[in-house]
Amino acid sequence: MDRRTVLRATVAGGAAAFAGSLWSGAALAAPAQPGTGPYGPLGSADGNGLQLPAGFTSRVIARSRQTVPGTSYTWHPAPDGGACFAAGTGWIYVSNSEVTPGGGASAVRFAADGTVTAAYRILSGTNQNCAGGATPWGTWLSCEETSRGFVYETYPQGGTPAAQRPALGRFKHEAAAADPVRQVIYLTEDETDGCFYRFRPTVWGDLSAGTLEVLVAGAATDGPVSWARVPDPDGLPTATRNQVAGAKRFTGGEGCWYADGTCWFTTKGDNRVWAYDVVGQRIDLAYDDSLVTGGAAPLTGVDNITGTRSGDLYVAEDGGDMEINLITPTGVVTPFLRITGQSSSEITGPAFSPDGSRLYFSSQRGTSGVPGGGITYEVRGPFR
Repeated sequence: MDRRTVLRATVAGGAAAFAGSLWSGAALAAPAQPGTGPYGPLGSADGNGLQLPAGFTSRVIARSRQTVPGTSYTWHPAPDGGACFAAGTGWIYVSNSEVTPGGGASAVRFAADGTVTAAYRILSGTNQNCAGGATPWGTWLSCEETSRGFVYETYPQGGTPAAQRPALGRFKHEAAAADPVRQVIYLTEDETDGCFYRFRPTVWGDLSAGTLEVLVAGAATDGPVSWARVPDPDGLPTATRNQVAGAKRFTGGEGCWYADGTCWFTTKGDNRVWAYDVVGQRIDLAYDDSLVTGGAAPLTGVDNITGTRSGDLYVAEDGGDMEINLITPTGVVTPFLRITGQSSSEITGPAFSPDGSRLYFSSQRGTSGVPGGGITYEVRGPFR
């Protein structure tokens, strides 16, 4: 299914649909009608303060600075980016900690029936670990959102120390996404004049050496792009984003997700979702709230992003209505869930269990509005 995207959104009954295709000759998406989202409207808030569609339920997995139920491990403050990994008959959810000092990342291990069996540290002694990304070989790339921050490769299964990966560049890292076909890692940068990067390892599966490149494009919002090598990935004295003439600027790079020949990434400064077509070597807008017509934009405060095998994208809001919004392959944009009573927080770390039946995410500051009030949730239901 071709879903590489959109130029414009229109609102109808609280949902939105893309009204244009990037590809010449493609049919226009029909405007959405009320209830056109695959799961229907949100219900009343449950006991955990979550509004969910019918058939979905939630539970709290962990709370910052409290012991994870079923373990002796104390969960970290300000949970941020996360991912899930298969582990025997169960799975593991990893989560960053966006605090300084301390930072790092933790993991929760689940049995096949969803019971929590363990929780533990996989990264310590780092700063402001925001988002990151999973690799095809089962490691978690934890990114420091600091000036000249590092990417750390961590091991969710435990037993292997985390490794600093300076070859991926030193800048204000946000998220990462692996493209196993072209064997590259895409990287976002959380600066008001940030860039979009890719790292080409010398040997796929070994991130200790390789080439860091930055996306280069003309003044147009979308269209063809190219890549240029960053001469000095260390970023000193000249920041990586300022080393290559013509590097395209993005206003606050956030989440990043690769699937089926497209790398999706978000920019918070302009509430956009972008699509980089890795085959056609071009970027286009997948969502732009300033182009929404006929009502309020359904998705604001774009942040972390993840996807499913069905082709759906799930985009978390930093603020906004405290929602995770769903973007379907047909271009419908609609809330999937909403957290109530936590307006001073943000939603972080959305990730699906390996079988796609459970969605994990956090409210970074919870009801208290401070890093120590973070809450990590699980939602179960009939995901398609």
